[in-house]
Amino acid sequence: MQALLLAAGVAICLLTADSVIRTLIVPRGITSRWSVWISTAVVGAFRNVACRTRSYASRDRVLAPAAPVVIILLLFSWLMLFMLGFALILMVTGGLAFGDAWHESGSSLLTLGFAWSGRVQLSTVDFIAAATGPILIGLLIGYLPALYGAYNRRERMVTLMHARASEPNWGPEVLARQALLGTLRELPSFWGEWEHWAADVSESHSSYPILIAFRSTKPRRNWAVALLAAMDAAALQLSVAPSLPQGSARMMLRQGMACMHDLADMIGLTSDVDPVLAEPRPDLVTLTRSEFDDAVDRLVESGFPCERTGEEAWLLFRQWRSFYEVQAYYLCDRINAVPAPWSGPRTPPLPVEKPTTLIHRTVE
Repeated sequence: MQALLLAAGVAICLLTADSVIRTLIVPRGITSRWSVWISTAVVGAFRNVACRTRSYASRDRVLAPAAPVVIILLLFSWLMLFMLGFALILMVTGGLAFGDAWHESGSSLLTLGFAWSGRVQLSTVDFIAAATGPILIGLLIGYLPALYGAYNRRERMVTLMHARASEPNWGPEVLARQALLGTLRELPSFWGEWEHWAADVSESHSSYPILIAFRSTKPRRNWAVALLAAMDAAALQLSVAPSLPQGSARMMLRQGMACMHDLADMIGLTSDVDPVLAEPRPDLVTLTRSEFDDAVDRLVESGFPCERTGEEAWLLFRQWRSFYEVQAYYLCDRINAVPAPWSGPRTPPLPVEKPTTLIHRTVE
């Protein structure tokens, strides 16, 4: 029994340390089962409550604290697991009762120093426990600035989309506003900015998956919807306006596809297909022809150069959208993104929230 208790204590400490290292230190998409379980349980509980509300604003309000609660519970659970592991070790090495061992483990781990058995042979375990607590808290303190730095970079571009595509963001409105404001020549730089943004989000959210659950500061603003709007706008340009510069739009779409696939895979939609090398599957697209025609009408109304016929443009657009629609809809549904046009259904269903379209006005 003593050997089993000692082995259990050492195993708990090592597995907890492994969870901390995988979650806070390793700079890649490697997470521990414990972190995944805590995140899934907490976000799932918040989601269950949110899904009982009747409006999207209420649902967003319920889900907003979910990600911060996950971080707090992770720290608390790691501390409790270390305390349990060291308590089991102290029981065997010092012959203490569990209550006394738990008392001394907490005293050492949290560097309070109020409990000590007075036995010299326990000092090594006490020293290790005393070092573990500050290291764990220090790692978390270093983790939070990296986490919120990535969050701020993400939200900066999402916020900039408000002027370019209203809120919630909608791809056709991006091109319509560029035409109305006479800034079509700036589209290549716009695609370049979103290409870099998609690469940054793919890397940071794969390294710190909890970022996927962090919500924007306003209910009608969401990073997945913003990326989908930018990709739809690029796909529309490639489909209807071949005379405009195409290279940067293609590169942005490719990087956006990789980002969508990576993050959808992180939260459960596994796919072995490389989006860059895959063949188009227009049959997978659920967006209807009437929705596409409404978007083209909006572009024509705004003065955007629509050079292809409706049928030609629709065939090309379906091919481009087949590379990312399934992943985009899955992401938007799982994170309960704002139900914007062209962003897929929600579970449970919510009415689509229409963006405000820009009307050209001259200020005297």
